[in-house]
Amino acid sequence: MDVSQFSSPAFVLEEEKLVANLEKIAAVQAAADIHIILALKAFSMWPMFPLVGKYLSGATASSLGEARLIFEEMGVKAHTYSPAYLPEEFSELLTYSSHLTFNSISQYLQYEELIKTSDVSFGLRVNPEYSEVETDLYNPASPVGRLGETRPNLPDILPDHIEGLHFHTLCESSSFTFERTLAAFEEKFSTFFPYLKWVNFGGGHLMTRADYDREHLVKVLKGFKSRYPHLQVIMEPGSAIAWQTGFLLSRVLDIIENNGTKTAILDVSFTAHMPDTLEMPYRPAVRNATDPVEGKPTYRLGGVSCLAGDYMTEYSFDQPLKIGDRLILEDMIHYTMVKTSMFNGVKHPDITVLRPSGQLEVLRTFNYEDFKNRLG
Repeated sequence: MDVSQFSSPAFVLEEEKLVANLEKIAAVQAAADIHIILALKAFSMWPMFPLVGKYLSGATASSLGEARLIFEEMGVKAHTYSPAYLPEEFSELLTYSSHLTFNSISQYLQYEELIKTSDVSFGLRVNPEYSEVETDLYNPASPVGRLGETRPNLPDILPDHIEGLHFHTLCESSSFTFERTLAAFEEKFSTFFPYLKWVNFGGGHLMTRADYDREHLVKVLKGFKSRYPHLQVIMEPGSAIAWQTGFLLSRVLDIIENNGTKTAILDVSFTAHMPDTLEMPYRPAVRNATDPVEGKPTYRLGGVSCLAGDYMTEYSFDQPLKIGDRLILEDMIHYTMVKTSMFNGVKHPDITVLRPSGQLEVLRTFNYEDFKNRLG
């Protein structure tokens, strides 16, 4: 792929790769006879919603804005969950939701009168207190955490209008991690199952990763459904939908050297455009680059913001970098566009789609007014 003529910076979604992921996920959905929905918190590129809607059963929202976006651009009502709902938004949120999950019994009680007259199916998030996620920032299953009720907090009988239970304790996890988590969920909460209509196993199921065992996942899901055939099963992966479906195109603006360390300054920012690389943290792959190799041209990659830590440690290249060179940061479609900021007023990358025909379609560019209007 020759990207020399592409405008930079730009997020480039490769449509063929998105379709390939959706086909894999749809095959799991059909084989296990469950509902798989898109989590907008990972991928909210709404011009692609009609395509996603051809394969999946809907989408999940964490706010009024996301629920409305699902309703308007995918044409379905959202499965909604938030750690807490804004009282002034709750009635409107119900109009965009088919399912709505409360984070606590307290939140349920605050809205009990509205619940009684609603046709939404309500659920409760629970914390099975089991997780194999090693990064604390992404681990919701702490015994003292704020996401979901632990079993000791719950009565023997759930409130009248609770029809489902929801847990989410995975992050880019395998089917075997899910199997162990599901066992913990069943052990603590299965006494409620006879009185429910659905369960939601949340996100973090990275079923499109090359080494993910989808056959095992289907086996686990079928086993659960055989034990509780009356329960509708819902899963809501985010990263899996957009995993390895595109890149962030950048350009070398300058090369500086201090005390033997060379830094290539790019026209993108890790903190503004790829915040998970600093928060999780993780080191993004760069096309045609490797980890440092002695004797090869080696550079840190610096972001364009003034944050001192806006950089990635050294990568090696076959040839020295030059000002104007294009660099491709791989797998930058999930948890990037949804978390970007305009910190420092840095230029925001274009939103683009590479069609199967090879044509690059620019869906959105950003300008000064976009920056200004966020601040007043």
